[in-house]
Amino acid sequence: MMAELGFDAFVRERSAGLLRFAHLLSGNPDDAAELVQEALTNLYPRWERVAGAGDPEPYVKRSIVNSRNTRWRRHRETPAGDPSELDGVAADPANAWADAEVFGRLFATLPARQRAALILRFYEDLDFAAIGRQLGCAEPSARSLVHRALADLRTRMPGRDDD
Repeated sequence: MMAELGFDAFVRERSAGLLRFAHLLSGNPDDAAELVQEALTNLYPRWERVAGAGDPEPYVKRSIVNSRNTRWRRHRETPAGDPSELDGVAADPANAWADAEVFGRLFATLPARQRAALILRFYEDLDFAAIGRQLGCAEPSARSLVHRALADLRTRMPGRDDD
């Protein structure tokens, strides 16, 4: 059982993965570290209850997503990338780095919940039911978040011919 493992062991074992998740969500390593620290700080007093109920990682990830959304609402942060900056930029199929940079800038313009849903689906390889549990929504809503994010990225990715 996770409660017997202990909070310190959980942090040692999962902090790198949580940081990667938060970095993908926030787009900034400093913000990612703050989000993870805040989530773990909030988890500590609740450790026995959360760990006793099962795997605490989904709880921490949901806390990270919620904190990111709260920060966005509170500070009205603009997304890390401006879609208008990509006008006229053509993806170069011979240069995967350029394509990745264009995709990363587009990804940063998605709403936080859509970014989180894509990260959970394609980076964490979770099914839609698990995504819904982590984001606090129903499975169809999780499907919709992923579908809308992918549709948005497909329509805005330069140089795409989806015939």
